[in-house]
Amino acid sequence: MTSKVLSRRDLDFLLFEWLQSESLTSRDRFRHHSRETFDAFLELSQQLAERHFATHNAKSDREEPQFDGERVTLIPEIAAALAAFNKSGLFSGAMDEELGGFQLPNVIHRACFAWFQAANVATASYPMLTMANANLLIAHGSPAQIRTFVGPMIEGRFFGTMCLSEPQAGSSLADVAMRAVPSSDGTFRLYGNKMWISGGDHELSDNIVHLVLARVAGTQRGVKGLSLFIVPKFLVDEDGSLGERNDVVLAGLNHKMGYRGTTNAVLNFGEGAHTPQGSSGAVGYLLGEQNHGLDYMFHMMNEARIGVGVGAVSLGYTGYLHAVDYARGRLQGRPVGAKDPAAPQVPIVQHADVRRMLLASKAYVEGGMALVLYSARLLDEQQTASTYDARSRAGLLLDVLTPIVKSWPSQWCLVANDHAIQIHGGYGYTREYPVEQFYRDNRLNAIHEGTHGIQAQDLLGRKVIMHGGAGLRLLVQAVCETVNKATGDLAALGEQLQQALTRIVRITESLWATGDPATALANAATYLDAVGHIVIAWMWLEQAIVAAGKEGDFYAGKRAAASYFFTHELPRIEPQLDLLASIDVSLLTMSEAWL
Repeated sequence: MTSKVLSRRDLDFLLFEWLQSESLTSRDRFRHHSRETFDAFLELSQQLAERHFATHNAKSDREEPQFDGERVTLIPEIAAALAAFNKSGLFSGAMDEELGGFQLPNVIHRACFAWFQAANVATASYPMLTMANANLLIAHGSPAQIRTFVGPMIEGRFFGTMCLSEPQAGSSLADVAMRAVPSSDGTFRLYGNKMWISGGDHELSDNIVHLVLARVAGTQRGVKGLSLFIVPKFLVDEDGSLGERNDVVLAGLNHKMGYRGTTNAVLNFGEGAHTPQGSSGAVGYLLGEQNHGLDYMFHMMNEARIGVGVGAVSLGYTGYLHAVDYARGRLQGRPVGAKDPAAPQVPIVQHADVRRMLLASKAYVEGGMALVLYSARLLDEQQTASTYDARSRAGLLLDVLTPIVKSWPSQWCLVANDHAIQIHGGYGYTREYPVEQFYRDNRLNAIHEGTHGIQAQDLLGRKVIMHGGAGLRLLVQAVCETVNKATGDLAALGEQLQQALTRIVRITESLWATGDPATALANAATYLDAVGHIVIAWMWLEQAIVAAGKEGDFYAGKRAAASYFFTHELPRIEPQLDLLASIDVSLLTMSEAWL
């Protein structure tokens, strides 16, 4: 039976026919792996996701976490699913063997985890955040911190969070007010509040390791004065056993339209509910150097941004698969021109408008999946390529693509969820079918880990101009390499993509030639929309090249989706490019009184 969670056939195409992931086994880090081990991990992920995650997706949405003033209650299926996930070893799948990991390529591990995000994104968010937390500690923590906190995370005993936002600051991290006061024992005492903390409190694990941005008393204002602290829910004794309860208190839960199985917390630090080690304040351990906290936190933020992008693709993908299945089985209406009302009705998949929505959704979700796996493959190149130049190029290209990876799927794979509701008709917005939940869950991803506008400013304001524009030049070079491979029937698509690419390069130069960052960045959202579609067109041209000349419905479907994207989607950006070229300032010159 074909899965309605994800398409294993598509993952195999992307991983092995296109990205040539099996070739990574020739590298020292992955020498113990083979196509067989990759397939085994993918098969295991599908089985666990379908058996333990998908089965309580609707229930965890209906029965949200409850807080009685002392503790959080979750449905028991969440803990059972996470226990199965931890037992599988997938938590540490991409980590070093010396830490207990399997050293899987990142591209394989991302594809594995996509099964869980598609099956139940709320339950999957607990390990997603914990893995990113652990990876930050591995990269920047001391040996003692790694031993104390990462080991129990790999074993599934500790979970992790990231604590950035505050009620008065939101996404403006320069306004973080959390205070950190040095203590005589070398630790710090933290005071303040954090909000919107996913996984911020629960009893799914023995301990919760919070990574908290705070400002050491007396340091400068702004982001350069921020430091990063490890603040566990329970202190950990030298022998690894749990000690006193830290002064981190759950003040309440936020109840969102989606991800309802994920606790989303307001946390108070240092309010005096607990006095660990006999004095006030939440005990925190400085990670790395003081005043470099945001630099370290970006390690987790960027991983989480890619994770959000994968989640957005996965939710759009499962919605698309449910819509295809429904459209093939739902009988309604007759072909255009059929005059006999007694003639049997046909499946709605035969109606042109339904096919339009399905093909558009296919183009969004398969194009998005290509993008997120390509980005994971870049991370493998950054870590294991044979030359410094190759590693540097992969890292730079990944930096440029990260805001697109986060934001494009959050916008367009949500459209796939919208189409899935529409295809289900009146049933689509009822809870009898899961597509309305997929939409609600996915709508959060446009805000998670930085809004569309924040990603746009990151792309236009930093990524394409960093190192004297080296990031944009590298992206252009990578796309041009694909265009040069597009021959025969695909040459016209390559030319269309080349023209769009040439225009965006000129526009980028023009926007910054104004000498006014405010003018340039006022156009950032439109810029991200246009560049995102160019990048997905690139992903589709890559897939079309691999599918060219191959027989079977699968490859014909790839070619049809690529043709659709170039015919219906890429032309959408022409008015956007015209607008960008005009260097519009209306958003700056208007008065708020006009709103």
